[in-house]
Amino acid sequence: MKVPVAINYEGVTVHQLDAIRRRGPVFYASSAGDNETCRHLLISTLWDHLLTVENPLRQHAQSANGAALPIQVVRGPLGRPQLLVGESRGPAISFSEGGGKVWAALAGDESALGIDVAGSDEFLGDYPFPRVFHPHELEHAVNLTGGNMAGAAALLWSVKEAVVKALGCAFHLVEPRQINVYPPAGGTAGEGGYTFSVGLAGKAQERFPLVERRSFRVQSLARDTLWLSLALLERSLTGHE
Repeated sequence: MKVPVAINYEGVTVHQLDAIRRRGPVFYASSAGDNETCRHLLISTLWDHLLTVENPLRQHAQSANGAALPIQVVRGPLGRPQLLVGESRGPAISFSEGGGKVWAALAGDESALGIDVAGSDEFLGDYPFPRVFHPHELEHAVNLTGGNMAGAAALLWSVKEAVVKALGCAFHLVEPRQINVYPPAGGTAGEGGYTFSVGLAGKAQERFPLVERRSFRVQSLARDTLWLSLALLERSLTGHE
C-alpha cells in the first residue's frame, strides 16, 4: 500500500490514495466547519484537482471545446449525494463530519464511494458494543489499536459507515452487525493504515446479492484522534443510484 500523497491546492490540502483493489485513485480533503459553503469548497477543490491529474474520468469532465463543465451536488431518495457534471452523472462523492471538520471524497473512476471519520470519544461510557460489533471484529480491532476499546470501536464504525455510504443506503436498509469486517490484509498503522475486506450477511446480503467479500476493500487511516475510512465498490453492484 502506497503512502497517501498530499497536495495543497488553493488553501485546501488534497490527499490522494492509490487504487483500492486495482481501481482508480481516490481524492479526499477536509475543511473546518460544516455547512454548504464548506462542502461546496471541498467538492470544487477536489473536482479541480481531478481535472489536473491523469485518471479514467478526465476525458468526461470537459465539453467539446475543452471548457470545464459546471458541477452541482444533488441527493437521491435515501440521501446519497450525487455529483452532476453538466447534465450527466459525475464520479462518486461522499461526505462525513468529525473532529470539528467536514470531510469529502471523490472517486477517480466509476466506482461507488463512501467516506467516514469516527473518534474514540464517541464510544466511551456505556456504549452498546454487542449491538453494533461482532466479538471477532472487536478482538482484532483491539489488537490493532493497542488495547484501546474505544479506539477499536471508532475504527470499526468508520469502516461500516463507509461501506453503507458506498452501497448508497446508509443504515436505512443495512444494520451494523450485517456487515462483517475481517482482519486487515497486511499494512501497518500510521500513514499507510490498514486495508480491510468486508462481507455482508443476513438481509443486507439478500438486498445486495452481487456484493461478495472480495468486492469491497476499505482503507482506514489514523488521523490524530480519528479513524478515516474509504470504501470503494463497483457501481453496478449497489442497486441504489
